[in-house]
Amino acid sequence: MENEILTGSVVGDEGVLALEELARACGTEAEWIVELVAVGVLAPQGRETPDWRFRAADLTCARRVARLQRDFGATIEAAAVMIDLLHQIDQLRARLRQAGLDVE
Repeated sequence: MENEILTGSVVGDEGVLALEELARACGTEAEWIVELVAVGVLAPQGRETPDWRFRAADLTCARRVARLQRDFGATIEAAAVMIDLLHQIDQLRARLRQAGLDVE
């Protein structure tokens, strides 16, 4: 039995993933990430594409979109709407918890 050593980095909330790194982490092409930015799903730091930096939350969001596309055949535009609605639901649940109400 051969042991395999894996190395990784902790991705914080600061912009640490470049476009190609985010695409690789999602198992997709950079063009797909550019489309996510174009429809407003992701908002990278940096003005020009080569300067874009993404946060850990962007990785989570992009993976969610990929799942929506894979599992439901959603277009990027439809997935963008779904992601926005899921985000709003999360925010409302957090507000209910803060108010001391049972959420579920």
